[in-house]
Amino acid sequence: MAKIIHTMIRVLDEDRSVKFYKDALNLDIADRYPFDGFTLVYLRNAENDYELELTVNHDQAEPYSHGSGYGHIAVAVDDLDGEHGRLGKAGIETGDIKEFFREGELMARFFFVVDPDGYKIEFLQRHGRYQ
Repeated sequence: MAKIIHTMIRVLDEDRSVKFYKDALNLDIADRYPFDGFTLVYLRNAENDYELELTVNHDQAEPYSHGSGYGHIAVAVDDLDGEHGRLGKAGIETGDIKEFFREGELMARFFFVVDPDGYKIEFLQRHGRYQ
C-alpha cells in the first residue's frame, strides 16, 4: 500500500517561505538539500511524519502560476478560533471563519490563509472526518 509522504510547492524566497510556515503551521526544517540550480527544503513538525517540500529554483525571478487545477493544503486544529486569532496577531491575513453544513449537521468549520507565493491553506476545526 502506498503512503503519502510529502507535497511539493515551488517558492521564490526560501527565507520568507520558511518563516511563513513556521509562523502559520509551526513547521521546522527537517532537511535541506542544495543542488546546482535548486534547493529542496523539507518542513515538518512533531505532529506529522508528512512533509511539505519547498523547491527553490535559483534562476526563478517571476511568481509561479498555479494554473486552474491547484486547490489548497488543509490542516486540522484543536482550536479554530484560537488559531484564527493567533495568525492575525502574527500578521498573517486570515479569511473569515465559515461553517459548512450537510443534511442539517455541521460538517466543517474553517478559514483560509494564503502563503507568500499565493498557495491557499485551509484551517479546519478537528471534527468528524477532519481529524
